[in-house]
Amino acid sequence: MPPGIGDQFQAQTKYQRGELGGGGPDWATKPDMYRRYSLAPRVALSIPQNTVGADLWQVLSARRSVRRFRDAPLTEAQLSQLLWAAQGVTHEGEGYAFRTAPSAGALYPVETYLAVHAVEGIDPGVYHYEVASHVLEQLSAGDRHTEVAYAALDQGMAARAGVVFVWTAVFPRCKWKYGQRAYRYVYLDAGHIAQNVALAAVGLGLVSCPIAALYDDEANALLGVDGEDESVIYMTVVGKPR
Repeated sequence: MPPGIGDQFQAQTKYQRGELGGGGPDWATKPDMYRRYSLAPRVALSIPQNTVGADLWQVLSARRSVRRFRDAPLTEAQLSQLLWAAQGVTHEGEGYAFRTAPSAGALYPVETYLAVHAVEGIDPGVYHYEVASHVLEQLSAGDRHTEVAYAALDQGMAARAGVVFVWTAVFPRCKWKYGQRAYRYVYLDAGHIAQNVALAAVGLGLVSCPIAALYDDEANALLGVDGEDESVIYMTVVGKPR
């Protein structure tokens, strides 16, 4: 069987000793580290708590992918905590704002968006998480249950969850330093983030399920991203357990 595009990608993005190529990144062309929607209405979030919570080992043991949810909203405080677990800033120094999840080169090419269905105190709609300020930016208002489920390969759990996390990769942010190898790294970054959310959900008494099966163009249209420089790569649904 001839190699497919995935096989070619794996082969052509290998590192070999003495053949990494390039002379280092051009710092004058470094992309912006944050996506901001300056004209979007902003929603303040509760201050995340990081001093108390469930035992890590119990959380790891209890984590499961759950696709059915109770018909009850999340609280705003729970959502704030989940967002901080996903990509919250934990330390600033040395020219970087380090976050809860690791990222190749501390470039953080993954952006967090939300389809809010049922969260107390937050109107249904599509939002972007502005990491630096820990606020939500509202991109569109209204019930998007059906549209989100369609984008998630017609999976009904994306309509029934209280909130759907939608992660995009801003590819130039990572390609600036790593070239074509960057495509490997952005998917690893997204996996780290999604696992943080899955564990945080357990710690908050919630349940979740990651979704990698999606209709790319429909998911991108939901957020209004171009699908080239920025494209949806992963989702996670979160809700109250039944």
